[in-house]
Amino acid sequence: MDTLKVSFIQSDLVWENTKANLNNFEEKIKTISSDIDLIILPEMFTTGFSMNAKVLAEDISGRTVQWMQKIAISKDCAITGSIIIKEDDIYFNRLIFMYPSGEFKHYDKRHTFTLANEHKAFTAGNKKVILDYRGWKICPLICYDLRFPAWARNQENYNLLIYIASWPKKRIAAWDALLKARAIENMSYTIGVNRIGKDGNDYEYVGHSIIYDALGNNITEPNNKVSCVISVELDKNKQNTTRNSLGFLNDKDSFIIQ
Repeated sequence: MDTLKVSFIQSDLVWENTKANLNNFEEKIKTISSDIDLIILPEMFTTGFSMNAKVLAEDISGRTVQWMQKIAISKDCAITGSIIIKEDDIYFNRLIFMYPSGEFKHYDKRHTFTLANEHKAFTAGNKKVILDYRGWKICPLICYDLRFPAWARNQENYNLLIYIASWPKKRIAAWDALLKARAIENMSYTIGVNRIGKDGNDYEYVGHSIIYDALGNNITEPNNKVSCVISVELDKNKQNTTRNSLGFLNDKDSFIIQ
């Protein structure tokens, strides 16, 4: 497919309440048209950014993954977001990418947020994941990963870079600047999906979810402090024309992260 129809949902989250959050997102998803290709939810969309992993964790066949399967199959689209997963007594901040078939792949957050002691509650991932979906190569990353450009570097010729986040208001200027930078340096559509509201630790989130094109032009306006569902059609041919005319990715450095 040369085009990809994407919807992202910016929303408040109910602290550590999976049932309430799933109900909320299900109602919002009902408003999305039937011909969408991909729905993107924020980081830890069932709980908020909680370090209470032992209490909140689900296994990989648990309630939320089953819910994502139901949504993906019924709407014939992919859906992605991160949740707290327990695997062999280890906890991960894990992004699930659910395909319309009900099959899925996952990405475990590489850079755990030490300022919030995420590294003490969760095990960091060690594998960059490139997803193939409807003719698009997609690189999914999570929140704090945004501060580490080498991890996102477009060595795989991906078409779409996604960051899902719980990025607080006090550092939102960094979110705005770094998202745009990632789009420009990787010459890729870049989507940042952040939450709004306050969490159980009284941290405030103001959204600023947005989509940039390969030159860092915003396709959507920053959505500040409001709950919203935004849908956009991305054009891979247009992006390839930009890449081919400028050739910047041809000059990128090659390296391996150990």
